[in-house]
Amino acid sequence: MSLNHLAIYLNDHLAGATAAVELLGHLEQKTNAIGPFAARLRQDIVADRDELAALMRSVKIPVSTTRKAGGWLSEKLAELKVHFDDPSDGSLRLLEMLEAIAVGIEGKRALWTALTVAAETAPELLSLNYARLLGRVDEQRMQVEAQRLIAARAALGTIEHAPR
Repeated sequence: MSLNHLAIYLNDHLAGATAAVELLGHLEQKTNAIGPFAARLRQDIVADRDELAALMRSVKIPVSTTRKAGGWLSEKLAELKVHFDDPSDGSLRLLEMLEAIAVGIEGKRALWTALTVAAETAPELLSLNYARLLGRVDEQRMQVEAQRLIAARAALGTIEHAPR
């Protein structure tokens, strides 16, 4: 195993988790039902990010401040994009933010699955319970999907025509 490849891969996923935590922090501020949902999911994502950071420490991979900053910047650009798409902070913005989080969760599934396979020949990677982490991914993904479909109905379910 190339430690350099592993360091890049894990740091990229750590940066992605940081971006997801930031996005969820914005949703957490909502006063409707999405706020408490985002707060719970944010705690789960932080816990998963902490497990990833612990794995990195166990294999002596330092956190890349450049990649971490890139994750933070990616989140800020995503927030700016959805703000321009829906300046009223309405249903389209929520839908797009939930879809970004859903994509991140699928990325986390890819991470845990890749590490499960890599651990077969790299015992240093066996410190995490990948089956449990993949179960958490499934739960998170189902929860986000339920919220995403509610947001899709609100954002896309009624077509209003502009006055002519």
